[in-house]
Amino acid sequence: MVRINWTLQAKYDLKSIADYISRDSKYYAKLQILRLKNRPNILKSQMRIGKIVSEINNKNIRELKEGRYRIIYKIVSKNQIDILTVHHSTRDLSKRNLEYI
Repeated sequence: MVRINWTLQAKYDLKSIADYISRDSKYYAKLQILRLKNRPNILKSQMRIGKIVSEINNKNIRELKEGRYRIIYKIVSKNQIDILTVHHSTRDLSKRNLEYI
């Protein structure tokens, strides 16, 4: 079975998203974070289901969409996937520090 590992950056992204949404609604912040955390579970059985991230163009760095968010992940091995970042789709990904990818 594939292990899904959330990197420190991805955990920080989730916290930032929760903090931002909770300014208006704690309920919707929790709901959105739950959706974002659950979405990668599909990777346990279909690790290549996400599309290749066009800004990076590496076959092992892919993304899933959840609402307006891009969940960017790396296929580390046949047994491990790292969630690298959770990024809002309206923001420019190239302006992010992608050194960890």
